Amino acid sequence: MSSSTILVVDDEEAIAEAVRARLLSEGFEVLVAGDGPEAIELAREHRPDLVVLDLMLPGMDGLEVCKALQRNEWVPVLMLTAKTEEADKIAGFAVGADDYLTKPFSLRELAVRVKAILRRVERIKEVPSSEPIEVGDLALDGARRRVTLVGEEVGLTPLEFDILETLAREPGVVFTRDTLMDRVWGYRDYAGGRVVDSHVARIRRKLGDDGTEAGFIRTVHGVGYSFREEE
Repeated sequence: MSSSTILVVDDEEAIAEAVRARLLSEGFEVLVAGDGPEAIELAREHRPDLVVLDLMLPGMDGLEVCKALQRNEWVPVLMLTAKTEEADKIAGFAVGADDYLTKPFSLRELAVRVKAILRRVERIKEVPSSEPIEVGDLALDGARRRVTLVGEEVGLTPLEFDILETLAREPGVVFTRDTLMDRVWGYRDYAGGRVVDSHVARIRRKLGDDGTEAGFIRTVHGVGYSFREEE
């Protein structure tokens, strides 16, 4: 992990330099871009292991940059945002961001998030030994990280796949939002409940799951989520 390359994209030079210095001190190789086009070019040349991306960039904003980065090959993205509105964070997840930090943030917390994302990426690369899961018309293939519904592939992000697989591996078990944060993200966060809820909502939309008892993911109000048990 220490030899991983991180691309930092922020037009605020002081922030970019502070983030670069902290990540260098953690043993990472660091590239810095001040705008979207430069970030896309650096990503194309160097294929970073993770991108730390500011949402509010001049011209081409962070959402556009994130979409462009994910177009050819998935790369994990930690979004930095000065906005506190939930809709902005959900928009970031919708275009493929893995996590977010709201400015101002501590450099220590940023390093924790970066390491947690990279650990999750390493887990993704490991071929699971568990059997594929089939529930009704839904099938999850952990080895290929592929989900199909009625034989048609469902386009989940790597993070969405991890959430769905975590729930589906233990049907009927109720996972609190904190437990899902631990299992999938590798840490807990005070805003973690909203993050988990946003991702579950997106998974449900992609599966055509209306959140009722007939759906795949059941909401246990005040607690968390569980996956449907086979009848």
